[in-house]
Amino acid sequence: MWYKIMEVTEWFGEMSERYRLVKDFNRAAKNSFIVGVAPTLLEAKITKGDSNYRHAFSKWMGGGFRIKALSGRMLEKNELVEIGRVVLDNEILTRKMVALGWDTLEVHANQGYNGAKWALKDHASIGGYIN
Repeated sequence: MWYKIMEVTEWFGEMSERYRLVKDFNRAAKNSFIVGVAPTLLEAKITKGDSNYRHAFSKWMGGGFRIKALSGRMLEKNELVEIGRVVLDNEILTRKMVALGWDTLEVHANQGYNGAKWALKDHASIGGYIN
């Protein structure tokens, strides 16, 4: 019976860590925009994700990490990719996201229908040698 209580406690701890990461990302993005470091305000939220990108640690119905760029205009594909590279080029962040159950990184503008998405497991150097 006690092991069931531990499983529930671990699940809630992991969920709070996921929400903390989203909150920290949004706070950093907002501050970067306010001081003029970033030209576009970004906002992250948890989404369903793409089932084709699932991995062993994916969260059911919560595997997507969506970044919305509040640009006020449609963004070109290369601009969406540039925003995605901010996350994908940070291997520690990408690995943390995979470990916390995210499988899909999505980037969208607040206008238009263009979007980009990546399988996080493809950018976390999983299965290689550790230096």
